[in-house]
Amino acid sequence: MRSIFPACNARAETSISVSMCYNIHMSEMYFDGQQDNEKVQFIFRKHMMTTAKGILFLIVMIGLGIIPLFIWPGQPIAFWVFCAATLIGLLGCGYRYMLWYYSYCIVTDGRIRQNIQRGLFKHNVEDLYLDKVHSISYNVPGLVGGIFGYGTLTVQTQAGELNIKRIAHPAKVYNRIQEIMGESHHA
Repeated sequence: MRSIFPACNARAETSISVSMCYNIHMSEMYFDGQQDNEKVQFIFRKHMMTTAKGILFLIVMIGLGIIPLFIWPGQPIAFWVFCAATLIGLLGCGYRYMLWYYSYCIVTDGRIRQNIQRGLFKHNVEDLYLDKVHSISYNVPGLVGGIFGYGTLTVQTQAGELNIKRIAHPAKVYNRIQEIMGESHHA
C-alpha cells in the first residue's frame, strides 16, 4: 500500500491544483488509523491563501532589514542585520507553509478525517462518520472568497457541527462529499 501522508501521490490526477486530489488509485492509498475495507475517496486542504500571513511576515522582515542598509551604507553590520531579518522572515514564512501543508482532510467512503497541524509538535485529528452526518453546507465569505475560491464547509451531526474554514473550492468539495454520502446510502 502507498501512503497518502500528507498529500497526493505522484500518480494522482489533480483536477484542482494541489488543494483537492482526485485519484484513480485512491483505493490503494493508506493512512494511519485507516479501518479495514475503508477506501480513500479524495483529499482536500485549506486554500493556499492561509499562508499569506507568512508571506506578509517575510516582506515586513525584508523591509525592516533594508532600513539599516540606508542608515549605515557600506557598513558590514548593516548587511548582517539585513541577512538576519531575511532569515527570520524565511523561517516565519516556512512555519506558516508547514502548518498549511500538514493540515488536510481525508474523505473515505465512511468518514471525514480532519488533520490539523497547530504547531511544530501539536497535531489534532478529528473523525466524523458519514452515517452520523445530518447535513452539509458551505459558504463563500464575500468578494475576496469568491475571487480566490475559498470558503467554509460546515458538517452538522447530532453532537454538533464541524466548520472547516478557508478550504479551497468549497462547492466542489461539498458536491463530492454529497456524492459519496449518496453512494453510501444506496449501498
